[in-house]
Amino acid sequence: MSHSLLVRPAQARHVPALLELLDALFRLESDFAFDAGKAERGLRMLLGQDDALALAAEARGRVVGLCTVQTVISTAEGGPVGWVEDVVVAEDWRGRGVGRRLLAEAERWAAERGLTRLQLLADGDNRAALDFYDRLGWGATRLVCRRRTL
Repeated sequence: MSHSLLVRPAQARHVPALLELLDALFRLESDFAFDAGKAERGLRMLLGQDDALALAAEARGRVVGLCTVQTVISTAEGGPVGWVEDVVVAEDWRGRGVGRRLLAEAERWAAERGLTRLQLLADGDNRAALDFYDRLGWGATRLVCRRRTL
């Protein structure tokens, strides 16, 4: 991994590069279609939330990774937990520790806020992502995600 990698809260100036990363992520996820307008609106909303985090990983002046976390209340935990919504690393930067650094910073942020668990969804066909989460100690659950569009 490059020592020049900087992971920090995303800023409005990062949005165009983050949109490119989201486009790449949504190409991997058959449940979603990339809509730049919606993605930008969502990113800008996250940037303005005290109980959410959007992280940008930068290397050599380029945004090469994104991780977002939102706080939700869990009745099982009796308090706040974190929902990791997006994790994506630029294809040419994968395998260099960027995703690991993003998730470590997300965990640090969550722990500082008293969140007791992080959870995420991953595309069931994305073996590389599932293997990555396994290596980092993210356990599988028996839960199945369902959704209903309103």
